Amino acid sequence: MDIEKIISQFCVGEGKFFYKPFGSGHINDTYAVRTKARAQDAYLLQRINHQVFQDVEGLMHNMHLVTEHLKEKLSLHNDQHFKTVTIIPTRQGALYYQGENSYWRMLTFISNSLAYDVVTADWQAFEAGVAFGKFQQLLQDMPVDSLKETIPDFHNIAYRFDNFDKALTRDVAKRKATALQQIQFARDRKPAMLAMYARVNNHEVPVRITHNDTKVNNVLLDRHTQKALCVIDLDTVMPGAVWYDFGDAVRTIVNTAAEDEKALDKIAINMAYYKAFTCGFLQQTAHMLTYAEIEGLAFSAQYMTFIMGLRFLTDYIAGDIYYKTKHPHHNLQRASAQFTLLAKIEDHAKEMQQVVQQVYHQNY
Repeated sequence: MDIEKIISQFCVGEGKFFYKPFGSGHINDTYAVRTKARAQDAYLLQRINHQVFQDVEGLMHNMHLVTEHLKEKLSLHNDQHFKTVTIIPTRQGALYYQGENSYWRMLTFISNSLAYDVVTADWQAFEAGVAFGKFQQLLQDMPVDSLKETIPDFHNIAYRFDNFDKALTRDVAKRKATALQQIQFARDRKPAMLAMYARVNNHEVPVRITHNDTKVNNVLLDRHTQKALCVIDLDTVMPGAVWYDFGDAVRTIVNTAAEDEKALDKIAINMAYYKAFTCGFLQQTAHMLTYAEIEGLAFSAQYMTFIMGLRFLTDYIAGDIYYKTKHPHHNLQRASAQFTLLAKIEDHAKEMQQVVQQVYHQNY
């Protein structure tokens, strides 16, 4: 793979380039790129994994519209701090370069920034809330129908249950008997999860532009001030419900253990992080969210944790056809960890709802 040849396809000047692998992402291959002529010019070159993101054109269409809207709004508000990435076009004016069975994009590099893979302090959770909340706030007036649904039914729990039931019926890997406890756990919660999705499907809450992958390491902080600077990894940006972004962020931020923790007794939730994230998020969004959205925020943590657990469990029963695994029971281990986390969230459900209500009224 000739990286310099790929770099030369984009509008980044002439001459030689420095480049090296960058980041810890599991989906796209990423390289940090600097020009030798102007060392201050920095970019990110990414190979888009078109096995995961099959609609590359739709993905880049969404990303282009969203980043341009963000830049326009930040300029309008004279916001000198918060940023967004810029897509560097190819020399033919395209948003991405298609090589031999590969797709590439070039983005500006956000300098003087850092990201955390794991939250270790309240202020980190707060700044993550600010970042994802501001992302929602800035996009609230962008036409939702201008974006494409690049991953259909991504958070549709009815669709996920359909896949789950098919996997159980087929039982191609002969694993169903080893996951009876987890299967029953999922079935017990099916009515509540379907009811949550019905509220989205019936338009009881607005369709918004959502990020759909709100891990804390998708927030860049200013290296000097440690303040929220930029939301990155926009591959999954598309129409959705605000619950998806809030719930998935809570799922990853409040967990005291790894997503695939084997020792289930280590799994608990950090309520201080939950409150800090909620404060940051609602500081930016309380004025724009409907009461129905506010009322469902706390439960969205249960919904998003459940949907991840169900996806892991489905993949385990189906024979590990989607997620990469380190051992034969890895997906079952992941599902068990997510369901244990869900049980902990259920134990704190009333308290989590109270936090949302208190913070909402403080900011509205």
